[in-house]
Amino acid sequence: MKKILLIITIFTALVSQAQTSKWSDLFSYNNVLAIREDNGRLIAATENGIFYYNPSSGEITKLSKANGLHEVKISAFDYNPATKTGIVGYQNGSMDVITPNGIFLIVDIPLATGYNGSKKINHISINGDRAIISVGYGVSIFNIARREFGDTAFFATGGVYTAANSAVLKDNTIYVATNSGIKSHEINATFPVFTTWATIVAGAFKKIDANSVVAFANGTQVKYGNGANFSDLPGVFSNIQDLKVTDSQIIVTDQTQVYVYNTRGLLQKNFNVGENINTTLLYNNAIFVGTQTSGIYNEQKNSLKPDGPYNNRSYKLSLLNNQIWVASGSRDGDPADKKIGFYHYDGSKWNYPQYFLNTPILFNILDVVPDPANPTEVYFTNIITNEFSLTDKGVFKMRNNEFVKRYSFNDGNAYYYQPMGLAFDENNNLFCSVQCTIPSLSGFCTISSFYLFNKSNDNFGSTPFTTFTIGGAQKPVVKNGILYFAAPFTGDGGVLMYDYNNTPSQTSDDKFKVLKTTNNLPINGTSSVIVDNNDDVWIGNNLGLRTLSNPKSAILEDNPQTNEIIIEENGLAEELFRDAKILQIANDTGNQKWISVDGGGVFYLSSNGDRTIYHFTKANSPLPNDSVTDIKIDSKSGKVYFATFDGIMVYQGDVTDVTSNFGNVLVYPNPVVYAQYKGNVRIRGLASKTNIRITDAAGNLVHSAVANGGYFEWNLANQRGVRVASGIYYVLMTNEDGTDTATAKIAVVN
Repeated sequence: MKKILLIITIFTALVSQAQTSKWSDLFSYNNVLAIREDNGRLIAATENGIFYYNPSSGEITKLSKANGLHEVKISAFDYNPATKTGIVGYQNGSMDVITPNGIFLIVDIPLATGYNGSKKINHISINGDRAIISVGYGVSIFNIARREFGDTAFFATGGVYTAANSAVLKDNTIYVATNSGIKSHEINATFPVFTTWATIVAGAFKKIDANSVVAFANGTQVKYGNGANFSDLPGVFSNIQDLKVTDSQIIVTDQTQVYVYNTRGLLQKNFNVGENINTTLLYNNAIFVGTQTSGIYNEQKNSLKPDGPYNNRSYKLSLLNNQIWVASGSRDGDPADKKIGFYHYDGSKWNYPQYFLNTPILFNILDVVPDPANPTEVYFTNIITNEFSLTDKGVFKMRNNEFVKRYSFNDGNAYYYQPMGLAFDENNNLFCSVQCTIPSLSGFCTISSFYLFNKSNDNFGSTPFTTFTIGGAQKPVVKNGILYFAAPFTGDGGVLMYDYNNTPSQTSDDKFKVLKTTNNLPINGTSSVIVDNNDDVWIGNNLGLRTLSNPKSAILEDNPQTNEIIIEENGLAEELFRDAKILQIANDTGNQKWISVDGGGVFYLSSNGDRTIYHFTKANSPLPNDSVTDIKIDSKSGKVYFATFDGIMVYQGDVTDVTSNFGNVLVYPNPVVYAQYKGNVRIRGLASKTNIRITDAAGNLVHSAVANGGYFEWNLANQRGVRVASGIYYVLMTNEDGTDTATAKIAVVN
């Protein structure tokens, strides 16, 4: 069969190895921190990104680290519609300046000598070509046009710093809300000298704004005035979240309600939102509020936001038939919000089960998996840190995102088993890995095992399979009748390989092997395990990486040995990932490996690990942070999903379903215009092994190669290593046995 690829006429810009156009986010845009207006559209800043909403058309677009921003964890935002300039402040102290000419990262914010506190940007207020930046040690004046800092006032007395909670500029005077009063100073030569600042109102205040009047607030009280004399704004407030002053109004955002006053203190409007809110914008006399869980609300309580998960916190993922399930828990302790639960993308929209909002149960969900035979039924594990609480732990079943049943694991003895992870095998048997707690005792418990779900009896049985002194348990992996799980506890943890011979309910023919340091694991403490396309076992350890071939035979050996991967680095043989803590390993259909390293980002390796294809980090890619807790690959689309505690990022990989024949062959970018793109040309949709010949228009051989894994990259060099001339080049491809062929054209413009 012959396939012909036509020249792609639309150029796809790939700006670097970590190509921006190949990334997309699955961030939550629910928690709106600030809203601004720009000539008929609203701009909302959320935890991990910004979105734009056009009230007249309903159009929503978003801006995040996937397509322009440089960071996540937004803490402050302001926008000037006159100059089309926005400034985003982050918790780590950096800022993005968004202009019509691009987005510029600012990292050189002034730091006070000896200051060791938070670098978080607390507040930003733009006034003309200047922005007042509030931080934990004072305020700075930022010149927007030059993108540089001017004067900074460090609020320090005797080495003790006072945080600027928020600040505003009015009539060349800066007013600052602090926990020790409202402070003010004219912008002049003594501005940086803290002892010259005046405290005009005593007390602790967190919000301030100014326009025709100056207004400031603590949690329950608002004062307003001309900058010298102030009056109390009438009203009873419970927990003021934001304060905004326009030329004619004062807008108070309380815990769940919005109050609009004129500048004489008369109440004009009140809106009871009915849920927790952060901020308010009055646009065309209509109220728009930034909620904590529903995006922007208008006065009709319509939720306006990009579709996304309920929360950014993500730990483990499951993919099936264009659906996504996200577990939000953590092995290191309960999440900050112990009721988050899981989120579900049903193929068209994100859902958050109401069950998690309406139940008193605490949730720390480590895994969630759908039944492949009936994806409307979902199972998830729930553990909580308090080992003495037995009522909430277990596996929960949901049907159509409604609670059905909880299954607990107690063998009636001293142990109570915490469910750590779930996996279905090829025959739709469901396994749950468990580790013990000892409710009657305190301390470390090394007993681990797993349960098999009995669908006919709708239970996991009264006792686990054989127990193992292995040190905890991670999510299991099941392939070819063998169950694997890693054990993460340092001092006792290794890897269990349990061969149930494809008859899980019959144990008489079962065999198992526990791998530990005697099997060449670098340390007892293992975080992940996968089985690749060649049935080699890849083991991610707390101190490195190991592989094991032929696991069925290894289970029968007395002392099977795992192997390091040795690579050549600067002419020296080195062990791949020596001393690195491996968090997760994933295998694509081309048998290449994605490996995440704690604090080190993710690596994309060749099938045997001898070559690094990509290395993505927080610094060189849109990854939210450098500790990726899970990696999942959609083999049909080639998309790679990275879960982190700061949100999910998606990379459009080059490998889709790979077989011995060609798929949908695609060359990109094409044409290749040197002035716009200087990277490699990629070809995807190849056979698992492809012989490639590239010729010029006259039929002369320019380049030849053998591609493995379903894709190929050409650096546009000929066989002498020189970049080819402008022209049309033909790519002639055959699979390994010559039974399938494909051709393509590449246009090169130097």
